[in-house]
Amino acid sequence: MSAPVVAAIFWALAATATALLPMRRQMVPGVALLIAAPLLIVWLGATHGWLWTLPALAAFLSMFRNPLIHLFRRATGRPAPLPPDLEPPLGPKQ
Repeated sequence: MSAPVVAAIFWALAATATALLPMRRQMVPGVALLIAAPLLIVWLGATHGWLWTLPALAAFLSMFRNPLIHLFRRATGRPAPLPPDLEPPLGPKQ
């Protein structure tokens, strides 16, 4: 197996492990995975041909559809509400 394929496998395992975390704990590793994915997809395509970028891109868009929709809404100035798990609690802290 080539290095980009091995890196893609480890990326997929890291993304799966991140998805198992509670929502508040997903932010830091999720952003790191979100930044690393396009670089990994380009590396995979450059090594094995651009036809392989299509399934990798489809998997990336499927796994990160909600964060990408949120970022797109923020970029276009439309309202982008946070998920209920990330909203600050109402009322005083105890």
